Amino acid sequence: MPIGVAIAAALAAGEAAADREVGDAARVDWATGLVIAGGTGIADRHAPSPAVALGTSRRGAEDAARRRLAARLGTLPLARGGTLADRIVDPAVKARVDAAVDAAIALAAEPETDGSWHVTLAVPLEAIRIALAGPRALPAAGDGGPPVVIVDGAPARPAIGWTVAGLPAATLWVRDVPAWARGAPRVTARSVRGGAIDAPTIGTLATLFVIVERR
Repeated sequence: MPIGVAIAAALAAGEAAADREVGDAARVDWATGLVIAGGTGIADRHAPSPAVALGTSRRGAEDAARRRLAARLGTLPLARGGTLADRIVDPAVKARVDAAVDAAIALAAEPETDGSWHVTLAVPLEAIRIALAGPRALPAAGDGGPPVVIVDGAPARPAIGWTVAGLPAATLWVRDVPAWARGAPRVTARSVRGGAIDAPTIGTLATLFVIVERR
């Protein structure tokens, strides 16, 4: 291969790797309730074949994605102030957050022809909220009420741990109501203070509150 072609190929490979590194950076999607990150596992060049290399490279890719997720989680804002990093000094909380990272969901997994892997993993924000609050007890009569409630007019920023109408329930933060939630009941927030969104009570602890952010 001519030197110029080899250099061009190396530069292209380096640019592709840099682009993937940027794309793999952990990001928070408050509208879907996920913290997402990617990872690449390099194939073992000593493996007898690419098929054999796929086993260890998949684990390497997942480990890389989990490291990015763990680092990003510490920066998540809390509704009452501070960040998740302030809370994971508690060993019990840290253990639950670590367990959530270990159980990260695979959104995509792409094997490469050389035996390497690229994966995209996600940790649900609800898993982090539960890690902070601890699991709730199921009411003796079971859960009732609407599964989804839309909340308009709340001058609040996305964060972990908001209560809505006094309920420490799951939340999503959207600019526009998604199609799957358009038939849900709607309420208007009265006020926001100290990590609490005051609104009419029509949900339960099992309700997902879809907060429509002010533009």
